[in-house]
Amino acid sequence: MKKSICYHSIVCCIFYLLVGCSDDAANRNDLTQTDPLPSWNEGKTKSAIIDFVDRATDPEHQDFIAIEDRIATFDNDGNLWSEQPMYFQLLFTIDRVKAMAGQHPEWKEEQPFKAVLEDDIPTLLSLEHKDLFKLLMATHAGITTTAFNQEVKKWMKFSKHPRFNQPYTELVYQPMLELMQFLRSKDFQVFIVSGGGVDFMRAWVTDVYGIPSYQVVGSSMASKFEESQGRVVINKVAKIDFIDDKEGKPVGIHKFIGKRPVFASGNSDGDLQMMQYTAAGEGSRFMLYLHHTDGKREWAYDRNSSIGKLDKGLDEAKKHNWTVIDMAKDWRVIYPFEQ
Repeated sequence: MKKSICYHSIVCCIFYLLVGCSDDAANRNDLTQTDPLPSWNEGKTKSAIIDFVDRATDPEHQDFIAIEDRIATFDNDGNLWSEQPMYFQLLFTIDRVKAMAGQHPEWKEEQPFKAVLEDDIPTLLSLEHKDLFKLLMATHAGITTTAFNQEVKKWMKFSKHPRFNQPYTELVYQPMLELMQFLRSKDFQVFIVSGGGVDFMRAWVTDVYGIPSYQVVGSSMASKFEESQGRVVINKVAKIDFIDDKEGKPVGIHKFIGKRPVFASGNSDGDLQMMQYTAAGEGSRFMLYLHHTDGKREWAYDRNSSIGKLDKGLDEAKKHNWTVIDMAKDWRVIYPFEQ
């Protein structure tokens, strides 16, 4: 009997197997002299963030945090950029299948490729995990990391979001760009810790967020060193290497960063363990959840969503008095193109 699977499960399968700053990013992330978070409305959320940073960077304050310990981690999907109507990496995967279909005429009659080629979303939603894995093997493995990086960059350059008709890199959250830059200006090291594919994100994070590619922790496929015809390359292999989601996030932080964060930001239950790991450390800590409450300018979803579900995390945030961003109330603008 087939096992039904939601959008979130589709993308989790994909992410589990996936794996200086440009002028544009610098312009986007400029801080004003008077207000480090100009796209945030005045209120308790903005005040709580600024107050934490002020305390953490004041050598005379009991909550002072040494520069070497100022580690901030941010989830990506739904936290730094939108994740609706599907995770953007899933859309990339679908487009890759379509682009490669000419070399694989058998895909017209073979699932799950047939469903992708026919834009048959209901069928995709009912596929078993083993069928979804086929999409990954075909589109993310058997390719060098350099070639994959180029494919992602090309897709980012020419693809546009179906609702906003903007490049996906324009669907980043302006308030979060300002927050990351604010933290960096105060000597915090900002890392992305995401369930998304690390190779997918590394292709564009520096240009878009101003974050070095080596400060990205994500899910990954296995890879291997190869030398062929005088060329030395790293090839992506169709095998799970690391899953950076839920319990995997604290493990990834320990494995790749080596220090417990003092600031953690996410938007879903998949980020809860990262929040708990951050909160469990000694000294001053800041946990920040983004609640999607703006159905007009973006999307409104939380407990019952198949993408970016925020249920237990919302309860834990209330229980422990973590800061929760109300997108509709706390953000003056959402995207850079709205300014």
